Amino acid sequence: SACPHGRFYCTNLGFRPHYVPSSRVNDGICDCCDASDEYNSHARCQNTCWNLGQKERAYVEGQMRTLDEGLRLKQQMIEEGVLLWREKQAYLRELQQAAEDLQIKLEEHRWRKHETDQLQEQTSKALEAGDNGFRHQNASVAGLFQLLDSNKDGRISVDEVKAKVVLVHEAKRVLSEDEALVLMGGGREMDLTKFHHTLWDTLTRADNVKIKDGASGGPMSEDPHLKAADRAEWEATNLRKVEEAYETVNMEIRDLQKNLSIDYGADWEFLFLSGQCYKLQMYEYAYSLCPFNLVTQKSTAGTEVLLGRWGMWAGPPQNH
Repeated sequence: SACPHGRFYCTNLGFRPHYVPSSRVNDGICDCCDASDEYNSHARCQNTCWNLGQKERAYVEGQMRTLDEGLRLKQQMIEEGVLLWREKQAYLRELQQAAEDLQIKLEEHRWRKHETDQLQEQTSKALEAGDNGFRHQNASVAGLFQLLDSNKDGRISVDEVKAKVVLVHEAKRVLSEDEALVLMGGGREMDLTKFHHTLWDTLTRADNVKIKDGASGGPMSEDPHLKAADRAEWEATNLRKVEEAYETVNMEIRDLQKNLSIDYGADWEFLFLSGQCYKLQMYEYAYSLCPFNLVTQKSTAGTEVLLGRWGMWAGPPQNH
């Protein structure tokens, strides 16, 4: 107490050492847990350092266990996040490949639709023309083309010619591929325009080839205009289906890319929260928190209010 600013060092063996003001030494009050500050007083101080140290060690050990559990959980979340991230990236690549395939398919169907529209237009013009001979000729061209076009893709292939065209004197023999190619002018397939200027002339003017007997229908047995219209409608339906599939895949790609652009932590440890929602009931309100998405409030009356949408992390990155 002679030194107004003096300090006394408490050893506190078994606990934490610390200083007390000199004025508190031998004042009858136990300030050090080892009672060393009352060495010359009548105070009966007990050494409680071991018990205090034991409690603090238990607390610190508990904190360390909690920290270890948290680190293990974080590592697990990181591993799950990385795996989920890779799965989403792989799925995105699959969708992008599907979109590319659908793009090609879409162009094919657009081309087919264009071909069938042209065929329908040409057939309609032929049927509406005032010249009966011209109408008969063009209707026959379209009708015969439709007869040979077995798969109705708007083109005639070598196999389709071999299936329905035969030699007059060898009707039972199937044309060879070379013979079919000669009839087709050397190409392996043809559209209506090329057919009109090659195979049509051969079938209608030559006397050595003909349409196989028993081939379903005939060039004049069905209304070519109706067949062309049906074909055009069928192609339009297929085109719409492919367009819808293409738009659906692209919409899914956009949604997935938006989802993957969100900051889920340095190691994607919070990615597992995406798509999950947590609910809390408070009085007459039910709150729903959907991480990385939105927060809503719903009353018992059924009215739901949007409280906000996810924007970004707040504060420094190390606090995320």
